[in-house]
Amino acid sequence: MADTQTLPMVDAESSLANLAPAVHLDHCVIHVTDWERSNAFYGEVLQAEIIPRGAGFAYRFGGVQLNVHGPGVTATPLAERPVMPGNSDLCFRWSGPIETAAAHLAAHGIPVELGPVPRNGAAGPGLSLYFRDPDGSLMEFITYPEA
Repeated sequence: MADTQTLPMVDAESSLANLAPAVHLDHCVIHVTDWERSNAFYGEVLQAEIIPRGAGFAYRFGGVQLNVHGPGVTATPLAERPVMPGNSDLCFRWSGPIETAAAHLAAHGIPVELGPVPRNGAAGPGLSLYFRDPDGSLMEFITYPEA
């Protein structure tokens, strides 16, 4: 995904010092049913760095990480109602035009479920495309107008 930019860990960490004492998202958790299928999707479609972790993996996007529960992983502690495969809803910022995001998904055989539609995200108004990961979790690419 050449159009998407993430900060290298060194840049992300130095950026965090400038933002203190604010709270920032470090990681969240998703649950998958098939490592090979999920690693291919998150690695190829979302361009995550695949991080081996014991019996499982994590997916890293610069300074933000998705920890992953799946086959062979016993996580503790867990949420009161642990995340299950297919019940996550995640939005990723696409740093090019929404048309390039749509073309990227099409090139990987990923159908767009909805969009482009106007949405509000962390940086304000943008355009979004919705699609699904292999387990059915809702994924979103959002783009913001150039200033």
